[in-house]
Amino acid sequence: METFGARLQRAMAERGRLCVGLDPHPRLLREWGLPDDAEGLERFALTTVDALGDLVAVLKPQSAFFERHGSAGIAVLERTIAAAGSAGALVLLDVKRGDIGSTAQAYADAYLDPSSSLASDAVTASPFLGIGALDPIIDAALLHGRGVFVLTLTSNPEGRSVQQARAASGATVAGEILAAIADRNAATASLGSIGAVVGATIGSTNENLEVNGPLLVPGVGAQGGDLADLPRIFGEAVRNVLPSSSRELLGVGPRPAALRQAAARTVGAADTLLGRPH
Repeated sequence: METFGARLQRAMAERGRLCVGLDPHPRLLREWGLPDDAEGLERFALTTVDALGDLVAVLKPQSAFFERHGSAGIAVLERTIAAAGSAGALVLLDVKRGDIGSTAQAYADAYLDPSSSLASDAVTASPFLGIGALDPIIDAALLHGRGVFVLTLTSNPEGRSVQQARAASGATVAGEILAAIADRNAATASLGSIGAVVGATIGSTNENLEVNGPLLVPGVGAQGGDLADLPRIFGEAVRNVLPSSSRELLGVGPRPAALRQAAARTVGAADTLLGRPH
């Protein structure tokens, strides 16, 4: 079975470095002239998938914006995941789940087991109940050829008090998370399937970002992150960076041609500034 890391590396080589976040915020629905209900949600999501699913490497639905519409919203999320996969994009479900024991296993079953209607190529996960608590999710991902992106150095200022705190080892909490990710990927000759989430707006870091896995970098565009800053922030690890943008791209909709043009421009800029993986 091909690993998620191998599939992601191939997708970035063929389609370029871009993850597009599907964030159906009520404001965006209004700007697209859509109602803030399950029907508007579906038109927004499937229009985006139809426009970009055969163009970009990764589509990242934000689960919360679907969940807010209840069971009808979850049904839309299921159809969005299926449509994106059929179009050839990898699906990264942004759920940021993190729990312990049987609950963590239940999340793994929901989002990573191929028999689930919500099964995606990868998920985001929160390690702040302890990185070891994510073992059921990580183990399930590796078993099924899927991936996990672990929150590590996020852009929100509130995260710094936790992520930059010193652990008993003397390392920062973020540093311990990065080390644990590197350990999980150590036996992988190519790109590992366990990645880290590192915000584009962190400015700089002294942490070792060489984890032999993908680095999801949200915040490019409207949130203030600049592709031109990423080589400085990530150094040699920039080769594994997957920039993510949502509002900057989705704000040009709802015309599919405008969405495609915006995505193509971002991919071109990433090729120029970061290089395209081989």
